[in-house]
Amino acid sequence: MDFLYENLIYLIPILGLVGIVVMLVKSAWVSKQDAGDENMQRLAGFIASGAMAFLKAEWKILSYFAVIAALLLAYSGTLVETSSWVISISFLIGAFTSAFAGYIGMNIATKANVRTTQAARTSLAKALKVSFTGGSVMGLGVAGLAVLGLGSLFIVFYQVYVVQQNGSVNGVEMEKALEVLAGFSLGAESIALFARVGGGIYTKAADVGADLVGKVEAGIPEDDVRNPATIADNVGDNVGDVAGMGADLFGSYVATILATMVLGREIVSDDNFGGIAPILLPMLIAGLGLIFSIIATYFVRIKNETDNVQTALNIGNWSSIIFTAIASFFAVKWMLPENMEIRGFTFNSTDVFLAIVVGLIVGALMSIITEYYTAMGKRPVQSIVNQSSTGHATNIIGGLAVGMESTFLPIIVLAVGIFSSYHFAGLYGVAIAAAGMMATTAMQLAIDAFGPIADNAGGIAEMSQLPEEVRNRTDNLDAVGNTTAATGKGFAIASAALTSLALFAAFVGIAGIDSIDIYKADVLAGLFVGGMIPYIFSSLAISAVGKAAMDMVQEVRRQFREIPGIMEYKAEPEYEKCVAISTKASIREMMLPGAIALIVPIIIGFSFGPEVLGGLLAGVTVSGVLMGMFQSNAGGAWDNAKKSFEKGAVINGETFYKKSEPHKASVTGDTVGDPFKDTSGPSMNILIKLMSIVSLIIAPHIAQGPGENTASANAKHRIETKSDVSEKNIGNSVTIKR
Repeated sequence: MDFLYENLIYLIPILGLVGIVVMLVKSAWVSKQDAGDENMQRLAGFIASGAMAFLKAEWKILSYFAVIAALLLAYSGTLVETSSWVISISFLIGAFTSAFAGYIGMNIATKANVRTTQAARTSLAKALKVSFTGGSVMGLGVAGLAVLGLGSLFIVFYQVYVVQQNGSVNGVEMEKALEVLAGFSLGAESIALFARVGGGIYTKAADVGADLVGKVEAGIPEDDVRNPATIADNVGDNVGDVAGMGADLFGSYVATILATMVLGREIVSDDNFGGIAPILLPMLIAGLGLIFSIIATYFVRIKNETDNVQTALNIGNWSSIIFTAIASFFAVKWMLPENMEIRGFTFNSTDVFLAIVVGLIVGALMSIITEYYTAMGKRPVQSIVNQSSTGHATNIIGGLAVGMESTFLPIIVLAVGIFSSYHFAGLYGVAIAAAGMMATTAMQLAIDAFGPIADNAGGIAEMSQLPEEVRNRTDNLDAVGNTTAATGKGFAIASAALTSLALFAAFVGIAGIDSIDIYKADVLAGLFVGGMIPYIFSSLAISAVGKAAMDMVQEVRRQFREIPGIMEYKAEPEYEKCVAISTKASIREMMLPGAIALIVPIIIGFSFGPEVLGGLLAGVTVSGVLMGMFQSNAGGAWDNAKKSFEKGAVINGETFYKKSEPHKASVTGDTVGDPFKDTSGPSMNILIKLMSIVSLIIAPHIAQGPGENTASANAKHRIETKSDVSEKNIGNSVTIKR
């Protein structure tokens, strides 16, 4: 046991490394599967090359941003005692790792798609195995990189900043170490925002253009090889729903762990780890969640064509949650003492475990509720199907109503979760609940990434004109994938809400303010401005999709008009021109929304101070969470309403199929919902976290201390340190007291 006490800090990155090793094994298995005939491989090659072209163009722009931001961070790190120029290094590492996480997912997805199509020629079970294994590569890669990166950096910064040569530990230096780690999270979230917004604009510009001209005007199937935009559409599934989502959840994962660590720094804890057990705990839980997610991936399987794919995925998901909850109990009891305190709130180890359970339950309930509002056959989607019978306008009205209604239950669950977790362990309880929720990110992301792989597989089957039974199998997977994508977004926005609250609490502590007083006119103004930001952000993202889609529609119409023989399969469309339109538009249009998230907190913080900035963050968080839920769920419901007609939708006893008038109305609704669910909606969770992290980074520079404008002044008032060397402690003792 002494060995574990002394070496736990080194075990955490090892758990991340295990995840990466398993990821490599699964990736090799997918690569060995049959990729189909020459035509299938040719189409898959178009998709893979288009996706890589987008990533290269995006990385070129983001590399300039990363270098400039790193230089500014390096300079700012020299201005206050509780910061350091090294924050720029951790920022670059976070940015690179986030981009690499997205690349891992996109690379395997562009291999798994065509192999899933080929597997669907054999059986539904084989197709599920290939597509889900491809998704699990994404999940394990993201979680593994996060645990390995954060765990390794903590070891380095702990040794550099905290452990002194004389065996004592300085509390202000611990604050500096965690401030530097915040740079890692800032880098991850910054890249995630641009990747998610840019990828979302790309995929929806192509999707909307392909739908409006191909399905509505030309009357050909969605993924027909004759549609010039179909390759760009399939590329978009990878750059938006895979690479974008991977970078997104990587950022969420890191931000959640970081927020818990920052609050854990304030806890008075007499433990066997030198007082830093509350800081180590969220990293350990993340590592354990990764291991149990690996185990749970082997539970996702079906045997027969009639088996329910959603049930198989749910079994894997619930297994990872239950295993993580059990392991967390023993980890908490082993690490934490029975008496702890944070900001005057006392609690014990059992309270911390109960807060973790609350987080796991909130995450599970968010997935269940989102599935209800977006799944085919459920009351909300069926209501949109019914309203499609009376035209396009009523379909839009029905989808908007479902999206608005879908915010009710999740917000109640979230509110109860916040109240309960705070009741158990104060602000640390809220943060550790978010960490518990995010612990199974590897499984959540595996389920999420499975969706676009299945969607691409269906597209390749359609373009290759494979037998109908193959497309039926891929459609089965795709319909479930639409629901899992929606549940993944609900999970992400819930975690963002809890994480932002924890980051907000950390910001308040570092900025040296006790509360946010909305009776003050400037604070109230900040609250309103914050509430507005998600709306203007969504407007920019949606209008960007609209502009790019207009260019796409004109290009597709031009090709149908000027290239004879396309409709008769005698000429091949110019796919690369549509890919280029989406690439250029997404890179151009992603800059302004991204700049808002990064620049607004800096302007408000330095112009009006930390309390007004706190009001801004409160407004952004509340408004952003609601907007994210509304848009993601409305878009998911519209999408599956359309898919209901493709299977045969029953309205008042009559069955309607593709090309019927209700189906055309559902296509319009799906087109409106596309930028909702894949561009602006899922970007909300990154927006609110990124603004909170930027605020946390600048907090030492705008802090209100007694006579000093630095966080070090507040740290000196709040923290005492002492040396208490023990053989059971990690290297040297750290006991932080008020």
